[in-house]
Amino acid sequence: MADRWLQSPFGAVPLMSYSRAVVLTPSDSADLANVAAALWVGGAGNISLDTPDGTTVLISGIPAGTVLPVRVRRVRSTSTTATLIVGLD
Repeated sequence: MADRWLQSPFGAVPLMSYSRAVVLTPSDSADLANVAAALWVGGAGNISLDTPDGTTVLISGIPAGTVLPVRVRRVRSTSTTATLIVGLD
């Protein structure tokens, strides 16, 4: 799993604009091809995610149209009820 932020000339500090967007399919077993710098949530709900260090966290009550500024290596299908999730990088 590649993490482009760690290779940035700015270190691991994400910028506020993104150059890639990928529609995500939650999975309990598969990491994202690239660590996402943030998630856009199109449909309200909860997201269970893994951070790059492997910590699993459940973020609850996310409103539709929210950008979550958290680096993500996996969006888990178990406990994820939000829809239209896009990984931003």
